[in-house]
Amino acid sequence: MKVITDEKKIDEVLSRGVITSVLPIKEDFKKLLMSGKRIKIYIGFDATADTLHLSHAKNIILLEEFRKLGHEAILLFGDFTARIGDPSDQAGTRKILTAREVLDNVKSWKNQIKNLMDFNNKENPPKVLFNSKWLAKMTMEEVLELASNITVGQMIERDMFQKRMKEGKHIFLHEFLYPLMQGYDSVAMEVDAELCGTDQIFNALMGRTLLRKLKNKEKFVVAVNLMENPKTGELMSKSRGTGVFLNTTATEMFGSIMAQPDEMIEVLLINCTRVSKEEIKEIIKQGPLEAKKKTATEIIKIIFSEKKAKEAEENFVKTFQKKEIPDEMEEIKAGTGELLSEILVKNKILSSKGEWRRLVLENAIHNLGNNNNITDVNLKVLENLTLKIGKKRFVKILTN
Repeated sequence: MKVITDEKKIDEVLSRGVITSVLPIKEDFKKLLMSGKRIKIYIGFDATADTLHLSHAKNIILLEEFRKLGHEAILLFGDFTARIGDPSDQAGTRKILTAREVLDNVKSWKNQIKNLMDFNNKENPPKVLFNSKWLAKMTMEEVLELASNITVGQMIERDMFQKRMKEGKHIFLHEFLYPLMQGYDSVAMEVDAELCGTDQIFNALMGRTLLRKLKNKEKFVVAVNLMENPKTGELMSKSRGTGVFLNTTATEMFGSIMAQPDEMIEVLLINCTRVSKEEIKEIIKQGPLEAKKKTATEIIKIIFSEKKAKEAEENFVKTFQKKEIPDEMEEIKAGTGELLSEILVKNKILSSKGEWRRLVLENAIHNLGNNNNITDVNLKVLENLTLKIGKKRFVKILTN
């Protein structure tokens, strides 16, 4: 595949708003992209959980843009480093995972990202690598030699380590080794650039230091934003009800995006779609509801398919905008913290807990408040709920 050197197309990638900074110098990185040289660029992920969210998707979508410019794009799964755990932004020590736990997570991740990059491209397919290929084979002598390139002073400069020391919390030696191991990934692959979140710049620069010392080779660190809420500065998260995860259905994802604060519309359009900046301005002018629908549709097109996006939008319009919900429905009073299954059986909405379990497994109980299916058979009622059970039955649960 020929490397694209068109300045306009390169600027579209560099200036879209996903990238916050390029180290050491952004202009030098742009010159490299325009030189016609096919660079090797990667992003690394430690599979410490089995789910991915939109911020992960945003990074992979950006990597795909570099691949489409003709460059060698690498998705690196940190199956070795995931067992240590990145201490970044951690007040305490992470639990060390087993090799089996990590591999199970990787398997789940690969399924979630399959539509984000053109893995079937014959000319320039993205590469998938695992850092156990080189890290698991290192001898003690090689680890010591690698460690001799970095000082303890450099390590404890990290904010999270400073915080732990002030709070009298432990820092374990293996946590010092993490950035060293991650940094060595750049050496092993001899990359030209790394994509990373702004919270990973320290680790990425460690790779730059090692690559320059061991291979006399420059590496650019391309830092991307974390999709913070522009008004509150908060990240999207499950605990705040703003997390959007990839291991879900298109319908549930559509509802989760529609539930985002209005100020997140532009953030999502810039980071998680391929809509042009000019078109984004026009979408924002349509008002929050229509803009969110367009945003959700564009995101789901990439993560699932155009067909799934259309179906999810139609479901939303039918359920909410056309309000095909009865004005009056059964109302049940319940105590906060009661099991939803017991409430529905006790009030004869359902015949048994067996029926409840079957309906949950069939995704036949829908929470109209957040447009998500009930998936937890042990769900406790903590707030008022409006449920659609099956195709025609509606019930409202009011907490005391």
